[in-house]
Amino acid sequence: MKVYKGNIITVNEKNDVARFLVEDGGRIVFVGDDLPGEFLKAPMEDLGEKALIPAFCDTHQHFASFSIFNAGLNVMEAESNEEILKMAKDFYLRSRSKTLVAFGASPYSVKEGRLVSRQELDSVCPDKPFFMVKYDGHACVVNSKLLEAVDEKCSKLRGYHPDTGEMNQEAFFAVSDYITNSVAIPELVRSMQKAVDFEASRGIGMVHTVSGVGFPGNLDISLEKWFAKSVKSGFQIRVFPQSLDVNVALKRKLPRIGGCFQCALDGCFGSQDAALYEPYANDPSNKGVLYYSDEKVIEFCKAANRAGLQIEMHAIGDRAFDQACRAIKAALDDFPREDHRHGIIHACLTTEWGRHVCMDYKIQLPMQVAFDNWRQEPAEYTEAILGKERAGSLNPIRTFKDLGCMVSFSSDGPCTAPDPIVWLDKAVNYSNPEERVSIQDALRMSTYNGYWATFDEKQRGSLEGGKIADMVVLSENPYEIPAERIRELKVERTILAGKPYAKQKGGFVPTILKGIAGNGNF
Repeated sequence: MKVYKGNIITVNEKNDVARFLVEDGGRIVFVGDDLPGEFLKAPMEDLGEKALIPAFCDTHQHFASFSIFNAGLNVMEAESNEEILKMAKDFYLRSRSKTLVAFGASPYSVKEGRLVSRQELDSVCPDKPFFMVKYDGHACVVNSKLLEAVDEKCSKLRGYHPDTGEMNQEAFFAVSDYITNSVAIPELVRSMQKAVDFEASRGIGMVHTVSGVGFPGNLDISLEKWFAKSVKSGFQIRVFPQSLDVNVALKRKLPRIGGCFQCALDGCFGSQDAALYEPYANDPSNKGVLYYSDEKVIEFCKAANRAGLQIEMHAIGDRAFDQACRAIKAALDDFPREDHRHGIIHACLTTEWGRHVCMDYKIQLPMQVAFDNWRQEPAEYTEAILGKERAGSLNPIRTFKDLGCMVSFSSDGPCTAPDPIVWLDKAVNYSNPEERVSIQDALRMSTYNGYWATFDEKQRGSLEGGKIADMVVLSENPYEIPAERIRELKVERTILAGKPYAKQKGGFVPTILKGIAGNGNF
């Protein structure tokens, strides 16, 4: 048993701030302002000016990909392609991996204003496959060695550009499948363990991962499910299989389906293939790409909804957003379900009609507020491709909240590093003042709403009696500091099931065997 005294930010229905919280056996047994006598002799921690909050939840993440990239080369902070190539050469010289993986290249944050090319990658890595993924996770550049390996598979697919080595759309997905298959499973599991440690250090207690990027028999989906059941120290993982085949979820007894890749309805702004109603401002001939017909998406949603599955789909452009709304609406009109919690991931550019469908049909929104004036995709770029008016309406978190829609925050890792303090800062200080929310709402979107999105709110997501003691100690009380100082907050400690988080341990074989035999949540 332990008593915490100080700023106890509950994120309960009334957003109460209490003075005491008591944890016993991994559960919260008391929250209030006056400590009952039965707890007076228990060990007490005085938080002082610090604050105790619920653990954060990342509601959309490519966990396996983030794990691989987190263990590889990150070039996001590079200011030039020259710097990227130097980093790539150093990585090549020190790495023992048969295939080299780097992440974070952006033409919009380097002085050259373009991606590195296949020929440039060849100059630093001529004899190993090199996979340089673009910051948005929807395109890549390959060197000649990797191109040789994937050429036959990709040459007839949309988005295939062998001259520059850039691959996007279906060609990118095919290359990603190839790379994922080339990663040794024991190495992937070790990378996953390190990724969990990283996330817990940021105060995250649960991630919603979208899985399924090309392993034979969708082995990666099974692997993430097993890993989710085996993970230690109270960390939680919820798996969404990225498939349009409901049987992929049902045969694994997963209660949900969806994500990006096969469940992406369009592309992204970084590759200018997000599906729009009106052309891109810098290219009157381009309205982006809608990957599927309405009929195909509606058929999938009807099947998944009738099977009792929770559905999530990627939609970035307004045309894709409306397609997602039409499909979920059609599925619920066909087979009404009161508490389905279907969601539209990203929902970057929306329409009034679609927003009201979300309100009327209770569609939840896992959104990425970290995309606001993102270094890899700055405001100057989005305004150039969308025009000022459309760019100013991106990521309407306040609008959705005011409609009563459930908004949660996520990293879309590896696109942005999982960092909930960034979410709080961006939401409260959003570049469009009309879409700013209060710190109370931002914290709720980063905690309770995320747990709600996968039906976990009865056990986690707020500090209330009877719930599991998944908590984070912050350096200061976020409710009492000026908005401009929110970015200075630090996660000092993550406490899961009442215990300080301890790093993941265990070899590949016992980890997987525990997952296969285990009965944990996933």
